[in-house]
Amino acid sequence: MKNAGPAEETPARSGLELTPFRGLRYDPDRVGSLAAVTSPPYDVVVRPDGLLHLESADPYNIVRLILPQAGTPTARNEQAAETLHRWLADGVLAADSEPGLYVYEQGDGSILQRGLIGALRLSEPADGVVLPHEDVIPHVITDRAALMRATSTNMEPLLLTYRGNGSTGATAVVERTVEGPPLLSTTTEDGFSHRLWAVTDPGDLTEIQADLAGHQALIADGHHRWATYLRLRTEHPSPSPWDYGLVLLVDTARYPLRVRAIHRLLHGLPVSDALAALDGHFRVQRLDVALPDALSALADAACAGNAFLLAGDGAFHLVDRPDADLLARTIPADRPPAWRTLDATVLHATLLRHVWRIPEDSPAHVAYIHDTAATVEKAERDGGTAVLMHPVREEVVRDLARQGVTMPRKSTSFGPKPASGLVLRALHL
Repeated sequence: MKNAGPAEETPARSGLELTPFRGLRYDPDRVGSLAAVTSPPYDVVVRPDGLLHLESADPYNIVRLILPQAGTPTARNEQAAETLHRWLADGVLAADSEPGLYVYEQGDGSILQRGLIGALRLSEPADGVVLPHEDVIPHVITDRAALMRATSTNMEPLLLTYRGNGSTGATAVVERTVEGPPLLSTTTEDGFSHRLWAVTDPGDLTEIQADLAGHQALIADGHHRWATYLRLRTEHPSPSPWDYGLVLLVDTARYPLRVRAIHRLLHGLPVSDALAALDGHFRVQRLDVALPDALSALADAACAGNAFLLAGDGAFHLVDRPDADLLARTIPADRPPAWRTLDATVLHATLLRHVWRIPEDSPAHVAYIHDTAATVEKAERDGGTAVLMHPVREEVVRDLARQGVTMPRKSTSFGPKPASGLVLRALHL
């Protein structure tokens, strides 16, 4: 049976349309362990340290597909395609016998998250079905699109949230499904357990699809993958499997997500130079404390207005109380007040562009890192500046998204994020 992509045009739907597919999964008898072949999402892997660690964990680790290593972009994509073809031919990866949706559960004792993995019919932001909330970086979309073209595979589900009522419809099917034995169960080295079930019963699938048709979703994680899906759809006449993209859909009425910040590492900008440029524009306080105490000070300062922590010279520097005239000169006035006062807006519009004059689109100048300690360590090792952020509230994100206003790139990190490598979607099946 073919993957998502009906033979005839489907009438426009007012809400989410999640379609079964034949998942590609690792054969546990062919790999060292399921935990050893998984990876965080491609943009969370801290390269090169994390990449090398994952590559050495198992010769079949999914990172060899999502972050192939070769001398040129073309060679990397060809290598990923060849690797995928070889793993399929050798039975390392195999397709499930019938299409289904997949219930995915992950937890670490402090949080439990369950959702549905499926092939979602793509929609434009103007349709109001799937709401992005962050700007994207063009070269990342180009990179991801080339990899997806080469492999004809969605290798990582992006994370979407919707607000159900937490107990009926799709969520009720999820809760019934987890009462049975899972297809797989593993615990990764970060302490998270992962379980996966298939939903193939026609009645369950109908119940899910009828419920989701009345909902819209917020992109919690995976804006670049979503933009990549949309770009690739325009390259293939519809109907086709490219009309769909792999997603994990979570009802946050039942399973609220964590919202964390994504930090910046400014290459080639020593902390001393960064601080000198702030003179007269922001208040700066040196904190000779441990990281947890510095983050507590940041949280307190963020209650009163824009605040950041700079690190990289062995100390922390709390930066807050920006000059009002500077903000008025540097921040666009044609956006809602909630957008104009975001920390990420002030960082990008005021600090990066006007104070430090750093090209935010350039990987040679700015890296985006999820792990707080890793950001500080890299800044100290490389002589750069770590800019640590305080997370924005989910209700602010959702409100701006509903207004059609996108936040600056990498403004938020929702989680827990789905592990890569548990189930893939091949577009040719």
